[in-house]
Parts: sequence; C-alpha cells; structure tokens
Amino acid sequence: MKTTTGAALLRTLLERQGIHTLAGIPGGAILPFYDALHGSSIRHILARHEQGAGFIAQGMARATGRAAVCVATSGPGATNLLTAIADARLDSVPLVALTGQVPQALIGTDAFQEVDTYGLTLPITKHNFLVRSVAELLETVPLAFQLAESGRPGPVAIDVPKDVLNASITVGALPEPGRVQPPPRCADAPIDELAARLRAAHRPILYLGGGVIGANASALARELSRRLDAPVVSTLMALGAMPDDDERFMGMLGMHGNKGTNLLLQECDLLFAIGARFDDRATGKAAEFCPRATIAHLDIDRAEVGKIKSTALALIGDAADILRRLLDRLGSDEHQRVERRPLAGARGYDTPMSRPAWRARATMLRDAHPLHCPPRAEDPLHPLNLIGFLSEQLPADAIITTDVGQHQMWVAQAYPFRQPRTLLTSGGLGTMGFGVPAAIGAALACPGRRVACVSGDGSILMNLQELATLAELDLPVAILLFNNAHLGLVRQQQELFYGGRYSASRFDRTPDFAAIARGFGLRGVRLDPGGDPLADLADALAQPGPCLIDIPIHDQTNVYPMVPPGAANHQTLTAPELEPALATSSSHD
Repeated sequence: MKTTTGAALLRTLLERQGIHTLAGIPGGAILPFYDALHGSSIRHILARHEQGAGFIAQGMARATGRAAVCVATSGPGATNLLTAIADARLDSVPLVALTGQVPQALIGTDAFQEVDTYGLTLPITKHNFLVRSVAELLETVPLAFQLAESGRPGPVAIDVPKDVLNASITVGALPEPGRVQPPPRCADAPIDELAARLRAAHRPILYLGGGVIGANASALARELSRRLDAPVVSTLMALGAMPDDDERFMGMLGMHGNKGTNLLLQECDLLFAIGARFDDRATGKAAEFCPRATIAHLDIDRAEVGKIKSTALALIGDAADILRRLLDRLGSDEHQRVERRPLAGARGYDTPMSRPAWRARATMLRDAHPLHCPPRAEDPLHPLNLIGFLSEQLPADAIITTDVGQHQMWVAQAYPFRQPRTLLTSGGLGTMGFGVPAAIGAALACPGRRVACVSGDGSILMNLQELATLAELDLPVAILLFNNAHLGLVRQQQELFYGGRYSASRFDRTPDFAAIARGFGLRGVRLDPGGDPLADLADALAQPGPCLIDIPIHDQTNVYPMVPPGAANHQTLTAPELEPALATSSSHD
C-alpha cells in the first residue's frame, strides 16, 4: 500500500504504459502533474504552442503506430489542442490528450482559464473523460490507451481537474496497462464468398486505404496482389503500403491521382477496398466512381461500410487477420488457374479477360498518362524535379512529413514511397501547420532515421514557432520550403474555377525564411535559381543537424492531374486539356 497524489499516480500510470516522451506546455491547472514529472523516466518536450505539441505527438504515433501523449493546461491550452485532436480523429491516429481543468468547485463559474473541455472534445474524439476523483485515474488511464489503439485507432481526451491532481490516494495493486483489444472475428462465410468473387472477376482492383498501414497488413496486401496478379491503387494515406516500383502498383487515385489510374477504375468489375473510407478526394463524384464494379469492403469500422458507396460484400474486422485467412483460401498461382466465362448480358467491359491481359491494360493506361514536367536540366526548381531529386538524396526508410497544399500533392505524386509509415501527412482534416511538429515527433520516435518536412510558405507560418523546439532538440530534420509567395492550391482553384479572380491568395510581403531559421538557431539556406540549386540542395541535406532550405518555385505552377471539385474522377484534367471556357466556369463546390 502506498499513498500518493493524483498527479504522481498519473505519471506512474503513463510510465507503465511505456510512455517515454510526451509533448506539452504547462499552465496553472496542470502544474501539479508537471511537478510530479521530476525524477520521472518520461522525457517532456516543451512545445511552443499546444497545437504544435499535439502534432509532435501525432508524429510519434503515426511513425510507430502506438498511442502518443500530448499535454495542455485548462482553457486556452485545451482549446489550442482541438485542431490536432480533430486531425487525429479523421486520420485514425492513436493519441491521448491530457488536459488540466480548474478545480471541480469552480467548474461552471466562469473561473479563470475555464472552458468545457469535455464538451468541446466530445465530437472530435473516439472517447473522452472528465475525471472526478483520484480513484478514477486507475481505470481511466489504461482504458484511454486501450480505446486509442483498439479497433479503428483514434484520439482519447482525459480532462483532469486540479483538485484531483492534488488529492491523495492510498493505492494497493496498480492496474495492468491498457492493451490493444482484438476486434470481433470476421465470420468465414464472407471470406469464402470474397475468395470466390476474386476468382471469378475479370478486372479486379485492390483499393488500399490508410487502414492497411494501421493494421500492419501492407505485406499481406502485396501478397494478395501478387497471387491475383491484380492492379493496386492507393489513397494518399496508404502511400508506402505498396512499393512505388512494384509492377502492379498503379499509383494514387482521386483528385490529384494518376489520370490512367482514375480511368482504370472505370473499367474494373470487382473493387476490393481495404481500410479505405471512400473519401470524396479519392472517389470524386461518388455516383460515378467505379460504375461497373461490384464492391467488397474490408474495414474495422462497421460505420464506414456502405456509408458512401453501396457494398455487395462487407468484411468487418482486422485487415491483417482477414487477409491472412483470404490468402489461405487462394492458391499461390491463383491468377493462372482462374476460369473465366462471359457474364450474363455481356457488354464490352464484361467480356472475359485474363489477368495478364488486365494488368497489361492497367500498365498501358498508367504509362500513357505520366506526370509532365520539363527536363531536370532545363528547370531544376520545378516541384516534381525537386521531389525526384530529394528522393535520390535520402535513404529508402527516410520519413517524409508534409504540410497541406500544392507541395503535399507533388510529394504524393512524385516521391517513390517504398515502406509503410514513411509518409506522414494530414489527409482528412488537411491541416496547414502539421508538417514541422510532426517531423519533430517522427525524429523523436525513430532515432537514427532521416526525416524531411516538405512545406509551403503558407503552411509553415501556421506553426513557425516550433522551429525553436526543433533547434532546441537538435534533431536531424530538414525542412524543404517550397516558396511561391502564394497559398498555392487556393490560387490554383481561383485560376481554374473562379475566372482568375484572385482574392487573399497572394502574399505581398514574403519573409526571409532562411534568416528566420537562423534566428531560431537553425541552419538557414536559400537556393539561388541562377546558380546550381540542386548541388546546393544536396550540400544542405548532407550536413548534420536541423536545417531549413528556402526554395523559390514558380508562382504559377499548378498541380496536375486534377479532378475539378465535385466532378467525376474520369473527368481528370491535365494541363494541355484545359480550355478557355474552364477559366470562366463557376466552382463545383
């Protein structure tokens, strides 16, 4: 039996969960917890803004798949965490957010730095808690980690009043740490049916979402593709699940996906979606997405199945478990043994096709629509050339984080991701300011790995203060700042869909970002377009320690391909296809 305070108990429970590092900012309501960190094995990372702390924790969680922790005080500390929490919810990131709260006697009195954190976090968390007594911590903390990591991962918030942190409790045996709970096992019947449908399909496609990486099922998905000789398409969140150089990988689908990939989806007869939520940026106009395909959907979250597209076959459960059982039902040379017969009411797309012929068709469409950019020697600072050059300078296991905007899409299109968890990006919420703190978190969680953050001049200003955190920690993070003096995607949409009527998308004053980086204590470099910028970039990347590399890019360069907002994916635009009438059309939003 041992008497301890709520704050010390909270620290002990976090240590037992295996938490070695957490990020946060102290304040009055959470100070008892910070006092209890003295002598702890937990390393505290002092962020410069609570949103930065939330994204540092996300970087750790996304890079490892394990729940990470961020901490804030009551009131504005808690509200500053909300964006990072909501971002984690949409991208299924396991996160535990600890917030201090005013003493319970003051709750509801408009006390200093009081806000209803429980109410605010309710719609953006997987679960949340307002702890009313010290004893509740014994159950709440392990349960929070269990909930964050089990099933579809997500954020859990724990709001702890200051009087609970200060109160004493005599504890006997401590609870077991929270562990991942296995989801209900998928029945055999739908897996049997899926195997039969895959055997009978003429034009199957595997559609990978972020849940494949979350379930550590990437290798199984690759093996399924090999056995079926089936093409694979990926969402933004699943890049890296299939090696970019795999012959069956057709690339990213959707708004800025490969045009050939989007056209291929129009022809498939069976779409097997694994851990994908049919997001609008992936599907375009949902009613016209995969119009000829029967859809089989594997997901751990039953609520996602049938939410956007009608599903002929639902498989609810863990992707790794279901794919293993599916592979047991399929032979090692399945694509060679399949018998194909014409389908009833056969039309052109329904006629028999061998798997090699189908994959040849897929490869032809992919190769017929490559990304277009000038030769590297002619335009070394074209964004796609920069991304290609960056990939040549970094090892295959380098972790790339991005902010949100044109640079994010260029990375998704052109960087050859070969391993899971090597792209960390804000997909669902699309949060500018994500990149730098997420890179800090990834570097903390994966010591020895190279980390690069590709950002834009608009995005980096959202959490610029975290450069101080990066400098203080001296982590091997390189920030590549694509600087076009604009909010690039906003400008692009205004050009294409608002008749060139630009509003609030250009920065009339652009900071000297290299000088700002040096002011924070980092190496700051600005590439000279008139010199040898790629040689300078290689030199900057080769030097140890953190750095910011300011890269001037053309301010009118657009991201292509692009599906207009609200349009169907087969209406993908590429630069040569733009017509004058398009510039005067109204937005599809």
